[in-house]
Order: sequence, then C-alpha cells, then structure tokens
Amino acid sequence: MIRLQSVTKLYGTVIGVNDISLSLTPGAYGLVGPNGAGKTTLLNLVTGQLRPTMGQSRVFGNPPWNRDQLLRRIGLCPSVDVLYPNVSARAWVQYLVQLHGFSRREARRRAESALDRVGLHDTMDRPLGTYSLGMRQRAKLAQAFAHDPELLILDEPFNGLDPIGRHAMTELLRHWIRDGCSLILASHILHEVEAISPSFLLIQGGRLLASGEADEVRKLLAEIPNEIRIHCDKPRRLAKQLIESELAESVRLDQDGAVLVVATRNPLAIYHELPGWLEQFDIHVEQLRSTDESLQSLFTSLMHMHRGEMM
Repeated sequence: MIRLQSVTKLYGTVIGVNDISLSLTPGAYGLVGPNGAGKTTLLNLVTGQLRPTMGQSRVFGNPPWNRDQLLRRIGLCPSVDVLYPNVSARAWVQYLVQLHGFSRREARRRAESALDRVGLHDTMDRPLGTYSLGMRQRAKLAQAFAHDPELLILDEPFNGLDPIGRHAMTELLRHWIRDGCSLILASHILHEVEAISPSFLLIQGGRLLASGEADEVRKLLAEIPNEIRIHCDKPRRLAKQLIESELAESVRLDQDGAVLVVATRNPLAIYHELPGWLEQFDIHVEQLRSTDESLQSLFTSLMHMHRGEMM
C-alpha cells in the first residue's frame, strides 16, 4: 500500500523527516509521536502534498505527487482547522466530494450520509463558523470518508472532542477497519491510537524509531532504562533485596525515606520478582509507578538508543 525508500524532507536547513524507509501493507496503523516529531510532514509526503528532497515514495505503486486519480483512493482529515465559516457543512462536504468526480446529486447524497454518520444530521445546514471545535473535527472526518476511499489518513482527529465525541469517533473508526478498509491515524497520545489500531509507527525528530503491535510497544516501554518509584511501609528492606538481586542499577530513598526510587535496565524482571518479595517480607505497597512511562520519555530513550548512547 505504501512504500518509502530512504525518504528525507528538508525545509531549508530544517529536517522534516530523516531517512525514513518503511513498507505498509493494507491495514490499520497508528503514527505516534510528540508534537513536532514529523508526523504531519510524513503524511503530507504520503498524500502527495510534499515531494521528498531525497528518496522515493510510492502509494498503491505510484508516486503520489500530482496524481489526481491516486488521490481519489485516499481520504484525508488534516490537523488544520476548517477555514470556511460562512459555508454550511453540507455544502462544504458536497463540494469536496464533487472534486473526486461524483455528480452533484451523488455528491449531495454522500455528503448527507457521511455527516449523519458523524452525528451532524441535525446541524449540517448550519454555517461551519457556528460549529464548536469538536463539531468541525467531525465535519472534517465526514469529508475524509464521504467518497469511500481505500485508505483513510487522520491527523490528530481527536483534538477538541469531548469524551462522548471521542468514543463515537473511536467506534466509527473501528467499524471502518472491520469493513476491511485501511487507516493511518496520527496522534501524540498513545492510548487514543491503541484503542483503534493494533500496529504502531513511532516517530520522533523526523526519524522512524520503532514499529510493531501494541504488545510489542508495551514491552518496549517496560524494557527501556527507567525508574520505578515504590511507596511502601518497608522501603529499606525492599531496597536491600533489590541490591542483593542485582536487578537494580541504583536505589535511593525519597520523600524523607518513604519512597524507594529504583533505577533499572530490566524492569520486567523486577515486576516479576516483586510479588514474591512483598509476600516473603510482609511489605505493603501503597503506590508503584514508573517515572518514565510517558510517551515523551519513550521517544527520548529510543533516540538515545539510535545514537548508540544506550547499550
């Protein structure tokens, strides 16, 4: 479906994406990375809005730049906001569907059906300028799939949605995948993507750092060097056991000795041994968390690994 070979995009002296190579078969993928990681640049290369400075990009076997027929097979929900405040949602979506070659009547039918699916049936004749941010997001989603594309590309589609709207969009996208259609969903929030897509592409600093399914990503989160904070009633006894096990690189007591901070390169082994230690030494844990479980920490660690700074 998509093949990139050593693709780099430069904005003058600024690197948008850096030497990315990947091959995606039809399916659902989450493109995950912090804001400014290069997600939008990568999507613009896939949709033909940008040409690579170096390397080659192919979508459905063809270069996407300046190929109208190819773009009819793709639906795009961009991260930028809708900029036509005096146009109704129905007229806007209908016009965009007509650009894909449909007749006026068929485009109107498809626009109404798509807007109904995203919950805008009763408001589709209101000007977009009267819509809330969440309603505009739903209108953007409607125009992305109204022409029935083979591949749907969504760039931060959950921005501005309340919990009910997020749930509704999640269910709609799950149905889209179950119907056998392909999806690329870009987000900086891991759990939003995990709720929809089984496979991930992790990007940071314009580099593709890792890819895999949700279980592999969770394993990666657990295996990178991190710190574990344990709030328990016998932190010194647990610290002694951790040192003796040689699973901890260092231990220290924080918050006046109430919290044990463990630095380790093998947290999975500690998580495996910890229940037995707690039972053996009658230790009661009030709280356990990883200080490096955030997405930003994952990408920072992966960048160090790519540079050879972690072995």
